[in-house]
Amino acid sequence: MSWPHAPSKIVNGPSLIIITAGTYHKEHHFRAHDRLTFLQDSLFEVAHETGWELQAWGIFSNHYHMVGICSESDGVKNFTKRLHARSAQHINRLDEEPGRKVWYRCRDTHLTNEKSYLARLAYVHNNPRKQLGIMPEDYPFGSMHWFKTNADRAFFETVMSFPFDSISIDDDF
Repeated sequence: MSWPHAPSKIVNGPSLIIITAGTYHKEHHFRAHDRLTFLQDSLFEVAHETGWELQAWGIFSNHYHMVGICSESDGVKNFTKRLHARSAQHINRLDEEPGRKVWYRCRDTHLTNEKSYLARLAYVHNNPRKQLGIMPEDYPFGSMHWFKTNADRAFFETVMSFPFDSISIDDDF
């Protein structure tokens, strides 16, 4: 029997992934504007450092969602480890609580179905409406304004046509 010498690109190639992470005991560590700004800036920096291409994000006081493209097999672990360490150290310095556990868990899902991917993009872009009851394009810690401004019009309309109210993203950590 002949075995391939390298993994296939299906296993080793870029992956579309949604990540949801929550704080320990659902504490609202990021409730202030400056803290949300720090977490969002850290998300962007870590994505750049680890080679992620962000597609959608929503950052809230006790959790976040993001959809991105990652080309590394350990990309989720590397990304979340860096982001959670950086943000926890910063928040703990601000609160003078060294060593406190800030993040609890995260869930990641590889999106292998186009409809699932598009529905989750719509969900994450629109999440400020669900979480805060505000227009998503007005929320500074989400991706809707960026998406609406930068996406190809046809792609934007396709994503926004997907129903997202019935999607259940388990963020009940």
